[in-house]
This record gives sequence, structure tokens and C-alpha cells, in this order.
Amino acid sequence: MNNPSQPRIAPLPAEAWSAEAREKLRGHLAVADRYLSGEPGTPPLPNVLGLFGHHIDLGSAWMAYNSVLMERPALDPRLRELIVLRVAYRTRSAYEWVQHTRIGQRCGLTSEQIDAVADGASTHTWDRLDALLLRATDQMIDRYRVDNTTWEELTGLLDIRQLLEALFVAGTYTCLAMVFNSVDLELDSEADLSSNLPFTPAGTPV
Repeated sequence: MNNPSQPRIAPLPAEAWSAEAREKLRGHLAVADRYLSGEPGTPPLPNVLGLFGHHIDLGSAWMAYNSVLMERPALDPRLRELIVLRVAYRTRSAYEWVQHTRIGQRCGLTSEQIDAVADGASTHTWDRLDALLLRATDQMIDRYRVDNTTWEELTGLLDIRQLLEALFVAGTYTCLAMVFNSVDLELDSEADLSSNLPFTPAGTPV
């Protein structure tokens, strides 16, 4: 788990959900729908969905928005996941890192590349676009703005829709990481924290 203490907001367990709440969250994000049917044999509810169970209107709106980034992307999914993993590393969000390590591998990131996310843009692992997106992500986190040099280089490699989407991915998953860290969201029961977590999770006592 992220923190040895109890989570500040515990995910709402599946048995506490009403059919109306499940239905309100369904139909936005295909990856979430398989957990929300309530039918026998439904996989265990991920903790992020259990968190949204406390605020169904917010969860429904969030998933409708996030479905654009996840299911109808202008940006290559591999590049999206590279940005998300850099955000997870910089914000020390264990939940986000573990989830998107798996997603990133499915989208084409190699184990070597995932390990290299911790080193940022400086390593020779990356091609030019990869390195620029890692640098832009760091600049947004550190200074809330992509600098002029990085911006000019990115505009030569991405169209406007892709560039806007890259900015929204970095901002979106920074927001999510702050929420996960602040509520002490625990890893899902099947998650393996030993999977090369390259940082001490936020909130861990020192």
C-alpha cells in the first residue's frame, strides 16, 4: 500500500454500490465497464473506481472526459503512457505508477524504457520526441509552463491536436496523482509493489 496507516478515504466496496450508481458510471470508459456490471463473476472493483463511488457525478464526468484521452486519442498511446509514468514518478504516486506500468507495456513501452523514466529526458534510451515530451512534462510540473525551446521543437513533431492532448495528459494525471496521494489510495489487491517501484511513495513516513 502507499501508506502503512489507513487511507484517508477508503474506496467504497462493491457491495455498497447501488444499481443506479453503477449505471451512472457505465458507458463512458470501456475499461471501467467490465468492473461495473454487478453480475456474478465481475472482476474485483479497482480502488480508483471505489473512490469515485463516493461522488458519482464527479466520477461520471471524469470518466467521460478521460475516455477521450484513453479511447479516442490524437496522441500515440505509447507517448501518452510515457507522460503519465513521468508524472507518476515525479509525484511519487505508487497507485498511478503501478497501474500505468501495465498499461504502458500494453501500449509498447519496453521494460528498459519504463526503468529509464526515472532518469527523465537525459538518458540515451529515448528518441527525440520521447525526450521532448519527458522534458515538457518536467517543465509543466516544475514551472507550470513548457518553455519556448521545447515548445518550438514539439511543434515540429506534433500537430496541434496532439500537442494539446500531451498538455492535457500531463495536467490530468498530475491532478489524479495528487488526489491518489492525498487520500492515501491503496494499491489494488492484485498489484505487486515489488515491481521496480523507483521511488518512495508520497506520504510514507521517514
